[in-house]
Amino acid sequence: MTTEDPIAAWHDLLRAERGAELCAELTSEQRARRLRFGDRVLCPFLRPFFLTADDEARVKTVAETLWMLGERVARAALERPQLLADLALSDDEIRLVRIEPGYLTASTAGRADAFILPDSLQFAEYNAESPAGPAYSEGLAALFDEQRLMGRFRERYVVRRYEPVAALLDALVASYREWGGRAAAPQIAIVDWREVPTYSEFELLRDAFAAAGVPTLVCDPRDLEYAPSGLHAGGTRIDLVYRRVLINDIVAREAECRALVQAYQARAVCVANTLRCKIAHKKAFFAVLTGDRYADLFSDEERALIRRHVPWTALVEEARVARDGRAVDLVPYLREHRDRFVIKPNDEYGGTGVTLGWETSEADWDRAIARALAERARGWVAQEKIAVRREPFPICDDGGVAMRDMLVDFAPYVFRGRLAGFLTRLSATGLANVTSGGGQVPAFAVAPR
Repeated sequence: MTTEDPIAAWHDLLRAERGAELCAELTSEQRARRLRFGDRVLCPFLRPFFLTADDEARVKTVAETLWMLGERVARAALERPQLLADLALSDDEIRLVRIEPGYLTASTAGRADAFILPDSLQFAEYNAESPAGPAYSEGLAALFDEQRLMGRFRERYVVRRYEPVAALLDALVASYREWGGRAAAPQIAIVDWREVPTYSEFELLRDAFAAAGVPTLVCDPRDLEYAPSGLHAGGTRIDLVYRRVLINDIVAREAECRALVQAYQARAVCVANTLRCKIAHKKAFFAVLTGDRYADLFSDEERALIRRHVPWTALVEEARVARDGRAVDLVPYLREHRDRFVIKPNDEYGGTGVTLGWETSEADWDRAIARALAERARGWVAQEKIAVRREPFPICDDGGVAMRDMLVDFAPYVFRGRLAGFLTRLSATGLANVTSGGGQVPAFAVAPR
């Protein structure tokens, strides 16, 4: 064992353990600690993800800059109708965006889904709306930190885990203060449908917020009532809504979300994230960053950062676009370079509708382009293929442990502009997310002793 390679060191320690017992303990503890997505535990892996201090510093700069650019574009879009059109917001979404929320910060909580490489952080998309997972990430970190294997690992490494839940609470309260809230400990409501598979995370957040002295309840949008006295749930007046219900659902299920929107519009309650967060949440946000039309929004230094870390992106439409310093007809260009692009819906979750050109036949690629053109109002984007990271991870498999080469999706949480932790997802395929069958591991910062 060497102290220069933490992955090899961990795997060497693991070989001395009884893998089947560790797998059983890991599964049992996750269920006991509510670390599950629906009925499935989050983590079938027996190793965390490790990053160095240099990795962390690099990620911090880039992720915090992306959050700042998202806020800037969200503000600019309110003054530039063409920008809203280029982001392909629907009329209903624009109507919600136009509601004044009472404070400037569009995305109190954001998450940048990325792949960390030796010399760059390659972003795949930016979740500016309602990113899940901070309590899950913190809970998994605590679980791994308590393992006897981690105790032995610490003999050779300085190890630090991330605790994003406190940072999330601080950010939520800061947005409440910016909104004008004065309650010393505002009454928070975590709002989403009671049927969602992430409900157990809401319970974890509720318990953590309450333990920090901030009263918190979890409720369904259908449980909310708006009256002149304010927004209420079960007779309790709400000061601050931590909104986990998606704007897509607010639009699609308008009647069931009416009380929430009415209270928001009346500024009777602070809502985080605001409904303006949808501007930067659209995947076409990357087209705004990487295209030429809105270059005036960014400094030379910011444009250099964008070129290095953000994949070239364009709305799929019959148009000429700037690419590598020249103008090209987008649709023929996509057909010619199928192996270099992915087509994805402008606003979906869990890998829904994503077509990877390099894994797709020419006929299927043409069908993906045709669908995107036919659904221009909905919005589809073409995005340049990015380099991904793979690492070997031990996985619990049929009562034993197998070593698998896994894709590592490394997603920094940024709360009000500050890096707060990471969601780290693993997959054997090109799509790394829990909803498409991936798994999650905690991230730890490590350094040799």
